[in-house]
Amino acid sequence: MKKIWIVGSLGHMGQALIRLLDMMEYELYETDKDELDITDEHAVSLFMHRNRPDVVINCAGYHPSAGAAQSETNMAYKVNAVGARNLAQSAESIQAKLIQISTDDVFSSASDTPYNEFDDVNPVGLFAKSKYAGEKFVIQLMTRYVIIRSSWIYGIGKDFLNEVLEAAADSQVSTMELLNNDRAVPTSAAELARVVKFFIDNDHYGIYHAVCSGGSCTRLEFAKEILRLAGKEDRLTVTVKDGTPEKYSVLDNMMLRLTGIEEPSGWRETLASYMKETGGLE
Repeated sequence: MKKIWIVGSLGHMGQALIRLLDMMEYELYETDKDELDITDEHAVSLFMHRNRPDVVINCAGYHPSAGAAQSETNMAYKVNAVGARNLAQSAESIQAKLIQISTDDVFSSASDTPYNEFDDVNPVGLFAKSKYAGEKFVIQLMTRYVIIRSSWIYGIGKDFLNEVLEAAADSQVSTMELLNNDRAVPTSAAELARVVKFFIDNDHYGIYHAVCSGGSCTRLEFAKEILRLAGKEDRLTVTVKDGTPEKYSVLDNMMLRLTGIEEPSGWRETLASYMKETGGLE
């Protein structure tokens, strides 16, 4: 039975992976920051050598606030970069495979066409730079790794989708103003978990983009689709703050297509399925 260590088990991806893999023939190890601090090199090494997982999936991440203080800057690099380094070097020492979940934010807004895996990255901002630093550690330290970049991952818990539905349910709120109107691809954690499972079971390695198919959207368009599906279009008016910059970080799943791996389903269909499953659909 293959042993799988899910790091960051309480987040969207961790929970989606547990739901998908729990009833299958895997032995799961699930840790979050309270059980194991991945910034502690010794703790990571001890856990790795004691349990000897075949595959490690790093879903952990720290997203600092805008205008982060130095303490948050340090934490972003500790979790997103040093944490990834600790997992990578420890996994390599037992020849485990590491699947690193990364982000579309490693690309800047310099293009208006989707970014594929062969495009040069240009991380801007603390989160993007720290996540890319984690990618570099994985590449430098490992022989058996998969880096999966995705975007706007949603699932059970706090996220943009949840914020929109909560605002629509609040009788004291009639408008919601967005502070960014970026363009990317909403991606269901459940769909992304299916892609991760493929890499658990198959000997593919390298960098892959994995976002839902069906085109891209802006934050405003995403919010309006959430409200439409919930039957609350008339309940909440969503606007974009004047002068809001628009970042373009649409990913192209080129490597999935080139290697014959099934892409995630369309974002509108998966959003509708998710909302129906969780009770958000009217």
